[in-house]
Amino acid sequence: MSVVRHDPWSLHRDLLQEMNRAFGRMQPDDSSSGATADWIPPVDIEENQEQFTIYADVPGIDPQSIEVTLENGVLTLSGAREAQVEASQTERRRVERAHGRFYRRFTLPDTADADNVTARGNNGVLEVVIPKRASSQPRRISVAA
Repeated sequence: MSVVRHDPWSLHRDLLQEMNRAFGRMQPDDSSSGATADWIPPVDIEENQEQFTIYADVPGIDPQSIEVTLENGVLTLSGAREAQVEASQTERRRVERAHGRFYRRFTLPDTADADNVTARGNNGVLEVVIPKRASSQPRRISVAA
């Protein structure tokens, strides 16, 4: 005889996941973007001793049209991806790629050097480099005897 664990909510969870996937709600939870954005680009964030780097997936968008602003310690990425025009001969169509306005904000730490932030786009990925201030770099302090 084998013991089977009963999870009465598993079907409910599965249904919710399918509904979210079907309606395109599987976006990162960013409450600052909800009212102003149609979609939110996924990002990777890296940190090392010299800088922070943000990689944002924005395929199909001209890097020149992406607006990157930094104000009061908040970095903002915004832009838009236009919907493709539907061909008149198309009988059926499935659309999974988001289109419309995107908007994403990041609060930078005090160690960020706001004057030297750079951004560049390559192969559908926006790379934003935020250097750290030299004063925030760790340094060795000698102890007097």
